[in-house]
Amino acid sequence: MGSFKHSVAIPTTGEVHVIVGPMFAGKTTALLRRIKSEVDNGRNVAMLKSSKDTRYAIDSVVSHDGIKFPCWALPDLMSFKEKFGHEAYQKLDVIGIDEAQFFEDLYDFCCNAADNDGKTVIVAGLDGDYLRRSFGSVLHIIPLADSVTKLTARCELCGKRAFFTLRKTEQKETELIGGADVYMPVCRNHYVNSQVITESAKSVFESHKVNRDSLLVEAAPVV
Repeated sequence: MGSFKHSVAIPTTGEVHVIVGPMFAGKTTALLRRIKSEVDNGRNVAMLKSSKDTRYAIDSVVSHDGIKFPCWALPDLMSFKEKFGHEAYQKLDVIGIDEAQFFEDLYDFCCNAADNDGKTVIVAGLDGDYLRRSFGSVLHIIPLADSVTKLTARCELCGKRAFFTLRKTEQKETELIGGADVYMPVCRNHYVNSQVITESAKSVFESHKVNRDSLLVEAAPVV
């Protein structure tokens, strides 16, 4: 008897591409360049960003050098399909995500969009915070990625390659949205030395404060 071969249609899967680096490394510029290339190739594209980021525009992704692209500003990613419309979503080929560190559901969204829905997802975000610790879920999607691009900036203090983001202010919260007024890119040497200098300055300040308070107590008149 002849053998019969049954062909099973395998659904087309998508891709996940990740762009990471410190602030001012050109992550958004690289994302927008890729997205515009996809548009030029006739693919249907949607750009997403966190509604927390209102620095330059509410309804656009804007790079530090002023390049813009219209976007959906969302509190979370998993709500996108419903808000965009299921029929319109089916026609999408590419989804760009900027400032991805602000989305807690990044892993689930990328996994579902690429594996189940066949979308190409291009993600740009910070890989680390100002303490050089993992920021949000960006690093969680590395195992999902078809490609990972690590960009560097230029150290604001010496001009060498900058791998890290240094916070200029005293705020301690992880999510502190700001630009050049709050952050600057630095090399390893200036990151480490700047942290040491900052801590030393704090110690000196606290020491002077204690001595001043002590003198005020001693100089207080006795009633």
